[in-house]
Amino acid sequence: MPERKPRKDAARNRAAVFAAADTLFTQCRSPGDVTMADIAAAAGVGKGTLFRAFGDRTALIRALYEARLEPLRSAVEAGPPPLGPATPPLRRVPALLDAVLCFKLDNRHLALALEATGVDSPYRTAHYERWHTLLRDLLKQLPAPAAIDSADFTAHALLAATRADLVEYLAGEKGVPREELRKRLADHIAGTLGART
Repeated sequence: MPERKPRKDAARNRAAVFAAADTLFTQCRSPGDVTMADIAAAAGVGKGTLFRAFGDRTALIRALYEARLEPLRSAVEAGPPPLGPATPPLRRVPALLDAVLCFKLDNRHLALALEATGVDSPYRTAHYERWHTLLRDLLKQLPAPAAIDSADFTAHALLAATRADLVEYLAGEKGVPREELRKRLADHIAGTLGART
């Protein structure tokens, strides 16, 4: 049986919901302030439509986050250097982490909202597991002297530098400029890998 395409009005509603949620999360003081009722009203759809389409707030946040993350994921999975798979690990690791940091900077409140939806930890979300696995596998491929003894732990430690709560604290509360944050992260990665640029 062929897969059913979503109705045009359903696709239009989904796009309107995503646009409204994007705006609300970008403009809010705290991601916890954004409710399903707020999103429905801003999108011009009923709350029932929202719940039928996504189930709950957590599922909506995950769907929006995944949609916003898709271009980055595509670049990592099949794109050209420096993110794509043809890039040597020593160049790809910092490029990957820089891209994650930039994504978090551009989507701070959405990322904060998603990290808050873990069962009891943001580390239990599917997107975190994907990034960790990719980074761990890249670290295992590093040549000496950058070779890592504990790739699993090092992947966690490097990803911790891109957590949305840290990004929000540094960029939002402390006002550290974007390029300064990127430089600090690059220096941290170089120090961790023992790489000299």
